[in-house]
Amino acid sequence: MTKIQIFINGDDIIGFSAEGHTGFAERGEDIVCAAISVLTQTAVIGLKQEIGLDVKVQMKDGLLSCMLQESIRDEFWQQGQVVLRVMYAGLRAILQEYGDQYLDIEEVEQCG
Repeated sequence: MTKIQIFINGDDIIGFSAEGHTGFAERGEDIVCAAISVLTQTAVIGLKQEIGLDVKVQMKDGLLSCMLQESIRDEFWQQGQVVLRVMYAGLRAILQEYGDQYLDIEEVEQCG
């Protein structure tokens, strides 16, 4: 199962962590895992390359985490929110389509 944590501060998404493999199919054949990977990796690319945000990213086999830095100017923060909300909407759609035996999404409130 892939476990995704969406880190929230108030109304804002400040980051996410995706860990594990879904187990929907064999490695290389797992369309659910591939879809999750595409959404999360594309979000990181959007934040870093298209908006130009300095984000803290950790990537290793079966783990991708990304956190926004607190010092982002408001206009760029709002653009980052669009990217993260679209990613989150896509992840919820995967959960709805394939079920919670492959994907678990948890919102985690962060103080700060």
